[in-house]
Amino acid sequence: MSKAIKRMVFDLLWYTMGGFIYSSAVTMFISPNKFSPGGFTGIATVLNHLLNLPSGFFLLLLNVPVLILGFIKFGGYFIAKTTVATVILSFSLTVTDLVLPAFEIDRILAAVFGGILMGLGLSIIMLRGATTGGVDIIAKLINKKSRHLTMGRIILIFDAFVILLATVIYRNIESALYSVISIYATSIIMDMMLYGGDKGKIIYIVSDFSKEICNDINNLLGRGVTMLSATGGYTGKEKTMLFCTVRRHQVSAVYEISDKYDKNAFIVISDAGEIIGEGFKALR
Repeated sequence: MSKAIKRMVFDLLWYTMGGFIYSSAVTMFISPNKFSPGGFTGIATVLNHLLNLPSGFFLLLLNVPVLILGFIKFGGYFIAKTTVATVILSFSLTVTDLVLPAFEIDRILAAVFGGILMGLGLSIIMLRGATTGGVDIIAKLINKKSRHLTMGRIILIFDAFVILLATVIYRNIESALYSVISIYATSIIMDMMLYGGDKGKIIYIVSDFSKEICNDINNLLGRGVTMLSATGGYTGKEKTMLFCTVRRHQVSAVYEISDKYDKNAFIVISDAGEIIGEGFKALR
């Protein structure tokens, strides 16, 4: 119990830090220069521009039905963490709107530095095994039904729609161009912090609850798992060993899934210099 409480407190601290870094970028650089960060936050900033109500309020309002649907489809554990991160992000966005200055500066600088800070904030949240809800959950739901549509492609399509919406509302084609720069800067920072290029992690798990752990890794993380027959050299017992490759930021989520079902699971993690295949790097 003590270990679980410490982890929960640590998660909350990371979510809060990441949420305020991300929100600071939106408040100081993105919103005042009238371009979109994409996703639900992009819609929230557009609604803030139209209705003059806090962006954080709209962000939470947009996420409520998606989080409920995610809870129904994926279960409570992953969605609970994402809900906490989303509420903190919505709160931090409301606070930063009230206390931080808005800088109407050179729009290229605003796009680049806003994107860098957003990427940093989102990475901090995702490193603790959560997302900020919204498009991530929608992408998981669509990907579950249509495997030919990758999550990255679904998110890209949604971001393109949000950028188009912002361009129409702000009545400025330059908004779309600067939005692309901002989103690109965000993706670069996230790749550096979360993925380390094409590198990932190889994970082996030996447990009496291999099937349950495998199902959660498949459904919640969207990662394939190979089930291997194994025999204990000392005990002689037959067990199932799981083999999977994940991005670096997903390692903590695998830990927590394993801990949820089996606190005595045997886990081995090693570095993968390069991973080629679906969900990672395409074979040239």
